[in-house]
Amino acid sequence: MPIQTMMPAMLKMLHDCAAMCEHTVHSLLQRPDAHLRRHQIRLLTECASICHMCARSISSHSPVMKAMCDFCAYVCEVCGHEFLRHNDHESQMCGQMCLACARECRSFAMAA
Repeated sequence: MPIQTMMPAMLKMLHDCAAMCEHTVHSLLQRPDAHLRRHQIRLLTECASICHMCARSISSHSPVMKAMCDFCAYVCEVCGHEFLRHNDHESQMCGQMCLACARECRSFAMAA
C-alpha cells in the first residue's frame, strides 16, 4: 500500500495512542497509590510525547520519518508491555493501545 494512503490512519493511531496515554496519566494521578506508579506515569508521558513527535515528522514528510516511526514503535512497545502487567481495566486498555500503535508504526516504517 502506498505510504500516502497509510498516512491518515497512521496519524489517527498516533493521536489516539497519545490521548490514551495522557488520559491514563490523569487517571493514575487520581489514585491513592499514585506515588507507587511513578515509573508508569513517566513511561506514559514519554510515550505520548514520542507519538506527538512521530505524527509531526510524518505530517511534514521529514527525512527522519522512518527512524522516528521505528523509535516510536520501540517506546510504545515498552510502555504497552509494562501496562499489560497490571490488572486494572485502564492499564489493560492503555497497554493494548500502545502495542497496537507499535505494530502500526513498524508497518509504516517498513513502507516508508
